[in-house]
Amino acid sequence: MDRHHIALTILAEGAFIPAHPLALGADRKLDEKRQRRLTRYYLAAGADGVAVGVHTTQFEIRKPEIGLFEPVLRIAAEEADAFERKMGKTIVKVAGVCGPAAQAVREAEKALLFGYDAVLLSPGGLGRISEAELLERTAEVAGILPVIGFYLQPSVGGRVFSYDYWVKCCEIDNVVAIKTAPFNRYQTLDVVRAAAFSSRTEKIALYTGNDDNIVLDLLTPYRFHENGKTCEKRFVGGLLGHWAVWTKTAVDLFAELKRILRNEMIPSEMLARALEVTDANAAFFDAANGFAGCIAGLHEVLRRQGLLEGTWCLNEKETLSPGQMQEIDRVYRLYPHLHDDAFAASFVCSNPM
Repeated sequence: MDRHHIALTILAEGAFIPAHPLALGADRKLDEKRQRRLTRYYLAAGADGVAVGVHTTQFEIRKPEIGLFEPVLRIAAEEADAFERKMGKTIVKVAGVCGPAAQAVREAEKALLFGYDAVLLSPGGLGRISEAELLERTAEVAGILPVIGFYLQPSVGGRVFSYDYWVKCCEIDNVVAIKTAPFNRYQTLDVVRAAAFSSRTEKIALYTGNDDNIVLDLLTPYRFHENGKTCEKRFVGGLLGHWAVWTKTAVDLFAELKRILRNEMIPSEMLARALEVTDANAAFFDAANGFAGCIAGLHEVLRRQGLLEGTWCLNEKETLSPGQMQEIDRVYRLYPHLHDDAFAASFVCSNPM
């Protein structure tokens, strides 16, 4: 089996994939050394893959005057490939792809060129395009690379889809996974039910992007009864911006959740942990202010750990919200067992730029 098929097998079985941030200097230009080291941090922490060019990497990288889409894909691919050669572990490389069909196809072709295994196909900014047109776009992109469908919450540029949309999406050849990130239980159920009843259900892996419900998404069996038949579907992994910070402890928690599911006994302590993770996410993602500071919040945690120099974003308006710094202080204080500061400090010391 070649490495691409191994990567897709890992994706199907359930992977830990952080959504990769963008390392910028004070001039808001790419800090390549820190960008490379950040990728190495995720891999050293035990991530099964990385997702680059996604919302957490900032959609502005595609602007012609910025021109960072190809560089960040190349850098992550080079670091992942070097890690594979050194450690003998296959890394799942996911590229974020967005825009109208022509743009999405071009971006998928670039991802293929850089050796990516799948694309996360964003619906962001396409509110005026019909569901039928979006499904045609999905099929076009799936002709280039395996597609991870994406339910993106409206507050950060997504839209609400019908159940029928997900039914049809699941039937498209080479749609290999769906990331649900509507931060909404009803809409999440639509995706899970569509995947459960799909004729391709065995070929579609469900990934949580619901940063407000990570642990419970991963623990919950979704069962549906119809016409005397019971269909069950689970989230097998996560592709999450939340996993871009405190990554080592999150990797350990993901492994613990897998062990729990094998035993089929969920301890009450894990239900409490679920709420702790959600509370931490509320601080990082700035839930109190409609997620306005979500990217800057992740940058702030990485800055504290020495992995980023500052919290700068390409869009100068994207900054920490009033009170967000204090919220991050609060969750650091309340949940010391969730952060990985010691691991990050050791990593930074042993990986000088």
